[in-house]
Amino acid sequence: MDFIVEEKPFLVRAGTSFVGRKYHSILTVPNGEQFGNWTWPEMCPEGFYAGGFSLRVESDQYGMDDTALNGIRLYCSKPGDRTFLYSVESHIGYYGDWSDPQWCPSGVLISFQLRVEPHQGLFGDDTAANNIRFRCSSNPTLEGPGMDWGEYGHWSQACSAMGICGIETKMEEYQDDKTIWCHQKTEPQQLDQKEVHTPQ
Repeated sequence: MDFIVEEKPFLVRAGTSFVGRKYHSILTVPNGEQFGNWTWPEMCPEGFYAGGFSLRVESDQYGMDDTALNGIRLYCSKPGDRTFLYSVESHIGYYGDWSDPQWCPSGVLISFQLRVEPHQGLFGDDTAANNIRFRCSSNPTLEGPGMDWGEYGHWSQACSAMGICGIETKMEEYQDDKTIWCHQKTEPQQLDQKEVHTPQ
């Protein structure tokens, strides 16, 4: 009798262990909400890039306080080898369940698009970020299983180097915004979080 054994990848939470990693640029989108503070970056180790992601999403609370998208987890691997993974996620919200990972069929994540519900006013229920799409270097687009409030804004710039290698979140209680980091072989610089910078 023959048995087929599916080998599961080995996964390690990177946390802030690799924040000194070199990167090329910061990818942002213009439709993130104005509230909250930037938390901390988390980076893949050198030689690893994000090839997949999962989301923490709270489902519709039907009249109670909705929070929608509460976390983005990136899965970092070496190109062509997904047997050993690191995860990065920066700050996450408290509510919702993590989705199953989605992966680029080949290649790595290179840009993103955020679905955001605009500010709902003094007595409105603000959810801010609701969902995200990633574009792969092999060209497919992956969409998370988030909520459908709000609209998708413009795509971020694409990584001009290898691919996405980190994330930083802007959080207010029950609201969030995202920044994605790209790899390069130069020293990191102090960067304005509202713009994408590339070395001269």
